[in-house]
Amino acid sequence: MQAARLHEYTHDMSQALSVDEIDRPTIDSSDGVIVEVEGAGWCQTDNHIIEGMWTEYAPQDLPMTLGHENAGIVSEVGDEVTTVEVGDPVICHPVQTCGTCRSCRLGEDMYCEDSKFNGLTHDGGFAEYLLTSERAVIPLPAGVDPTDIAPHADAGITAYHAAKKAVRELNPGDTAVVIGVGGLGHIGLQCLRAMSAADIVAVDLKESARALASDLGADETVDPQTEDVTDAVTDFSGGVGAQQVLDFVGRDETTALAPDITAAGGDHHIIGYGGHIHEPAQALVNGEFAFRGTLVGRYAELQELVALVDRGAVDLHTERYDLGDVNTVAERLEHGEIDGRAVITPP
Repeated sequence: MQAARLHEYTHDMSQALSVDEIDRPTIDSSDGVIVEVEGAGWCQTDNHIIEGMWTEYAPQDLPMTLGHENAGIVSEVGDEVTTVEVGDPVICHPVQTCGTCRSCRLGEDMYCEDSKFNGLTHDGGFAEYLLTSERAVIPLPAGVDPTDIAPHADAGITAYHAAKKAVRELNPGDTAVVIGVGGLGHIGLQCLRAMSAADIVAVDLKESARALASDLGADETVDPQTEDVTDAVTDFSGGVGAQQVLDFVGRDETTALAPDITAAGGDHHIIGYGGHIHEPAQALVNGEFAFRGTLVGRYAELQELVALVDRGAVDLHTERYDLGDVNTVAERLEHGEIDGRAVITPP
């Protein structure tokens, strides 16, 4: 089968991956599931993996097939698989978990002590077929296209996971700020809109992203190149600030906004990454706000997100590309030229 493989770390996205002919995966456990990939979302994390940014946090053996946002049709199942069968359309949670460690018993899938992460620690879905496990696949409702929904396997669930945490702290009339209305941010904004009665301010450099935010229900949009974000949020919130900030950019410039735009006792959620947090401890004490990290989300939360998609509450904006165009996608994303989400479609 054909697969887009990372052979060496590089910052040159034009030469990031090579499309190789490799063996089709085979089931090696009784709970194994092989999925014929219909769509695999391209994520900014893929660019970071290519750059070697994850080597300190996750073991990687190269060459490796990337792709952690996958959906398709079940092709084969192991002897003990009962929840799906050949021919079922499914979306694949990016993490294959053991189910027996303490974290799994507590329902904290992302903290599994013996996990496999598609496209990060094990071969992913930029290929014709993906080997995963029964615990990682979620059947799709009738009429949901696996290609269209694929990016929800990471972009969607990550945005939903952050929004779900934020919604717990949002009362009607509170202000929530979404920084970055790109591949994840446009999903997170819709989740906030669907699950809370907060007033939403969207911040983005791109006019097209701000227009999309307005279409998706943002009450106010801010261009940080021509407007002072702190003044805009302060004015909009009546001087209170944002009870919850969802930072889908995660650069030094956006994390630095936290002390000035986050309301007392509020949270600044770090979802995008690549930057740093450089704040004096006194700033957190004075405002009693918190920085909170976000790492994908639980299996059950992907089920919940699929339900929102099925109800029409969350719409994913995608562009489709052939497997041979992976490096074009990597370059375009690196230069901020993709609105919404890019989806790779294997041959």
